[in-house]
Amino acid sequence: MTIIVFLVDTSGSMNQRAFVNGKKTLLDISKEAVEVFVKQRQKSAESRGDRYMLLTFDEFPRNIKAGWKENLATFMTELKNLEAAGMTTMGSALKAVFDTLNINRMQSGIDMYGQGRYPYYLEPAVIVVVTDGGKLTTLNTVQRELNLPMTAGAVGGMSGVPGAEMTREPFRWDQRLYA
Repeated sequence: MTIIVFLVDTSGSMNQRAFVNGKKTLLDISKEAVEVFVKQRQKSAESRGDRYMLLTFDEFPRNIKAGWKENLATFMTELKNLEAAGMTTMGSALKAVFDTLNINRMQSGIDMYGQGRYPYYLEPAVIVVVTDGGKLTTLNTVQRELNLPMTAGAVGGMSGVPGAEMTREPFRWDQRLYA
């Protein structure tokens, strides 16, 4: 069983028209790409246990459009309803994805702080980031490089994630990020 998380850039720059035909926005093309990916993945026999999550660059908790408990129909509906507004807060958005995955693992009993991890219950997570690659921004400034906030109370991250004080990074060894 694999968790596939789509982190879709919903910043204002995604409203610009694409160079291909000038009719669709970058967000429209991003939504179509995610939809095609999911439909193609569903055709594969290996995808039976896959779970899909949809997160955006919005602030928590509005950034979670389809969590681990929603079905595929809800995922597709939320995907179609995405709108572009706001800033490209990549670091905070990635931190929110890692926090959401870690909470999912704790609630499902895969990660137990102080008791260890159960490798035979392994749920690999794949994070697919769909963005226009515009400037990285925060509430205060424009950044030249990606900075992943490490503190639990960072803007965009969830404050008070259980066990966050026991780990150094928000990501785990079995999580992969594709951008």
